[in-house]
Parts: sequence; structure tokens; C-alpha cells
Amino acid sequence: MTILSFFTRASKAFHGYPVASKLLVLCTISGGGLVAYSESQSGLSSPNGGVNQIEPRKKKVVVLGTGWAGTSFLKDLDASIYDVQVVSPRNYFAFTPLLPSVTCGTVEARSIVEPVRNIIKKRRGEIQFFEAECVKVDATSKKVMCRSNIESLVGNDEFSLEYDYLVVALGAQVNTFNTPGVAENCHFLKEVEDAQKIRRSVIDCFEKACLPSLSEDERRANLHFVIVGGGPTGIEFAAELHDHFEEDLVKLYPAVKDLVKITVIQSGDHILNMFDERISSFAELKFARDGIDVQTGCRVVSVSDKEIMMKIKAKGETCSIPHGLVVWSTGVGTRPVVRDFMEQIGQANRRILATDEWLRVKGCDEVYAIGDCATIVQRKIMEDISNIFEAADKDKSGVLTVSEFQDVIDDIIVRYPQVELHLKSKHLTDVTDLLRDSEGNELKEVDIEGFKLALSQVDSQRKSLPATAQVAAQQGSYLSGCFNRMEQIKENPEGPRRFRGSGRHLFRPFQYKHFGQFAPLGGEQAAAELPGDWVSMGHSTQWLWYSVYASKQVSWRTRMLVVSDWTRKFIFGRDSSRI
Repeated sequence: MTILSFFTRASKAFHGYPVASKLLVLCTISGGGLVAYSESQSGLSSPNGGVNQIEPRKKKVVVLGTGWAGTSFLKDLDASIYDVQVVSPRNYFAFTPLLPSVTCGTVEARSIVEPVRNIIKKRRGEIQFFEAECVKVDATSKKVMCRSNIESLVGNDEFSLEYDYLVVALGAQVNTFNTPGVAENCHFLKEVEDAQKIRRSVIDCFEKACLPSLSEDERRANLHFVIVGGGPTGIEFAAELHDHFEEDLVKLYPAVKDLVKITVIQSGDHILNMFDERISSFAELKFARDGIDVQTGCRVVSVSDKEIMMKIKAKGETCSIPHGLVVWSTGVGTRPVVRDFMEQIGQANRRILATDEWLRVKGCDEVYAIGDCATIVQRKIMEDISNIFEAADKDKSGVLTVSEFQDVIDDIIVRYPQVELHLKSKHLTDVTDLLRDSEGNELKEVDIEGFKLALSQVDSQRKSLPATAQVAAQQGSYLSGCFNRMEQIKENPEGPRRFRGSGRHLFRPFQYKHFGQFAPLGGEQAAAELPGDWVSMGHSTQWLWYSVYASKQVSWRTRMLVVSDWTRKFIFGRDSSRI
């Protein structure tokens, strides 16, 4: 009797016993062990006499990037539905809002990073991760070309992945505005490696200034720290650096303590100009008390290894200032691989990758883009105004009554969020308040021209979302929810009415919810702008910042590490070792 015929007969014998058919059959042959599963033979019939059905192929989802958007998408995605593959040059997620704290040793770099494999192993289903960099997206053949950054080991570094759905979450790079010398002579603060490099460079500046062979002017130049950009990142770094000097370095380098200078260069009229005016004024007054020089209305023309050339807008003059370290923090730009992809799909003239309200890349239905690498282009209501009027005018009378308008109000507000923003700006409580004449009297009905006039100013409230971690995380979570319900939702669409065409959109469009923003200002003080136009500043706000940032950590491991770093700083101070 052959082994095959034995297991065939054994399988037939167990057909009447479904439980027994799941058991392992152990056979000992010539002192060796053999383990076999009675139903593993692909040619055997199932108990009902039919042939085993082959499971349908799972659709391939390729995710590019493990930043805020990509990680948020992976955390909430039901990976058992799809064949998921992740590509990123870094095998960790970094809590980027704490990068300024890493530059001065307030928090250690490893305390704010979580390995990607730790995150994906907790998800339902299997997710494959490849530590490599995406070098090209081929939209025509639906492939991504990747290259490993690990060059010292054997094997081919390049490979390609096919996809059914592509999620682009590559983030953005620092925008230098093509200013000469910036790339060669400035530090950036976008990645963990940037923060570690700044930390070493700060200590280098102090150590070099202590050498006996330097003149006082050379010491002053080496200890002049310049931050270009008055946004949240630049301001927080300036505050961290000032605290580091006042609380730690002044005790270690007493000989040069009077030579240190921190300068913030801002092209606008105020720092933190995206915050409430009260916060901006508070920050400027505090920096003035702390001795941090804030130069507003200045534009950097060029940067060399020893000095910065900047133009003072009010006077039209150009001046130079020496520096020991320059941190460039002036916004973000598009990465080359995303720029190449944009050229393929007809977005070459755009500054940033455009998506619709459902985060689909315009011109590529199977590609989604989330986070800093893309922007949502909100559709104008005036582009569909005729279709909206036609859909609301049920009796085809050529005029729209208030009741007919009310029937489509909910769909209009969901599809065109600028309508609600317009109502708030005009202090109106209801959309029907738009249907009034020039004297404010309510109209019982309007024709198409009157309808256009009533909504003509709505599109002025269209706004682009800021490139923040909060936006990226919400987009990733929203998109994973759409993927999880992709098949079920086809039978019961939940989105607004399609004014162009019939039926409804499958999903509600993405809607960002702003939960506020913080600006740590040093000296255990911070400013916060929270929902409801609530502004808070001072020491209590700093403790609120501690609690929020601790709670937002991606794991309990990083949460404990960050809190322990803060505790260590209060007890022992920051570590000034150059490691």
C-alpha cells in the first residue's frame, strides 16, 4: 500500500465524521515520524461531494510611507480583507511634534519612535513591510518601483510591487524656495535624524567656542543660533534651545555664557501668524523678555557656511549676520517621486498633488493620497449650481420654493462644506436665510438666476487644510474606514446625492475636525488655541500640553518613555554629551 492510497482510504473512512476528519494522523515508519492532515489532498472531494472552492484573490493594497497618515491608515485597516504591503525607508513611526524636544535632549530620540513591525503585528490579518524607498510610481501599469537603502549586504536592492489600490503617504520635504546655500549650510527639522544632528551641532558650537585659540568675535559667531521661520516648529525649537542654555549649558560653559544669542527670522509681520493674534503677541513679548531676538519682515537671500544674507523688506536693505548654526523651518514642498507621478497623471502644473474630497487622486481612481504629500481640492458649488437647481426643482416649474430647497439642504452641506463656513461668516443660522432679497425679506421662491446670486459668494470660503500631523492622522483613519466597508457600502451608499448623475456617493466626503493646536514657548509656559475660540496661555497650558502629548503617543511603551524623560529632565537636567 502506498502512502498516497493509505491517506486516500483514510480520508474516505472519515467522511462521515467531520470532527475526526480534522485530526492529525501520526504514523511511524522505520523509526521516523510522519504528520499528515486528512483533508490536505487537493484532489479529494468535500463531504457534500463537491470540489473545494478556491478563495477569490484578495486585492493588493500598497501603502507608501509610515508617517502620521500611513500609520493611522494601517492601525485601523482590516488587513484580513486585503493583501497589504507597506514600503518605507524607515522601519519606525516617529512622533514628530516632539522633535524640537529631541534637539536639546529633553526627550530622547528612541522615546518617540515605535517600530512599524510592532504596530502591524497587532492588526487583524497579515501585513508585509519592506524597508525601502519608492523611486517611481507607474500609474499605467499599476506598479511601484522601489530600492533598498541597505547597500552593504548581498542581493538585489531594486524590486517592484503591483497594486490594485495605492495609498500614497510619503509626506513632504523641506521647502528651501531655491535659496542659495540652504541645502548645504542649514539644518532641517523634519526627521528624527535631523533632530539628532542638531543636538550634536549645538554642543559642537559650545565646545568650539571654549577653545583658547578663538577671538571673542569668533566665539560670538559660533554661539549665534539662527532659526529661519516663525512657525510652530521654529518657535518651539528656539524656546527649547533657550531653556537648554539657561537651565543646563550655562552651568557647564560659564566662560561663554554672555556670548550666546538666539535669533528668529520671519518673513511675515508676526511669528505664529497662523494662531490667534493674542497668542502671537504673547509669544513675541515672552521672547523679548527672554532675550530671543525676533526679526520680522525679513527675507533670507542666501546662506553661507559663516553668515546669512537677509533683506529687510521695510527698508529694502540687505545685511549679513554671522552664525554658528542655522535651522531652516519655512514650510514643506513636494518630494521628487510625487512630482514625477504628478507629471504622469496630468498634474504637472500644480504645486502639490491634488485629490478629491474622498482622498482619491484626481486622474487616478485607484490611487489615494493622504498627509502632507497631497491637498484636497474642494469642488466649487457654482460648478454644479444648475444641476443642484434642477435636482431641487421637482415639479420642473423653473422656480425653486423654500420647501424644495430644504429637501436638498442636507446633501448640499455635506457635499459642499464651504456652505456652512459661509453661513458662519455671515452669522446666519440656516441655509434658507440665503434666499432673501436685498432688503432682507424672505423670498418664497427664486429662479435660477436668483439661486445663483444667493450662493455666489459661498466658494470664497473654500480653504486648504494645513500640513499637520492632526490632519494626516484623521485622513488615514477616514480612508481605512472606507476600505473596510468598500464592498458592503455598494448596496447601501451613505454619501450625499450626486447632483451630476443619479444615485448617491458611496461615502461621505472627508471632513476635518480641528481639536486645537499648541505652541510651547519655554520656561514651562505654552499657548493653546482650542475649539470654540478658546485661547489659553501660561504655565497651566504647559501642563495641558504634557498631558495631551503623552496621551497621543502611539503605544504604552513610548508613552512611558516620554514621561520618564520629562521626569528625568526635571530631576537631573538635560544630557549634554555629544553622542
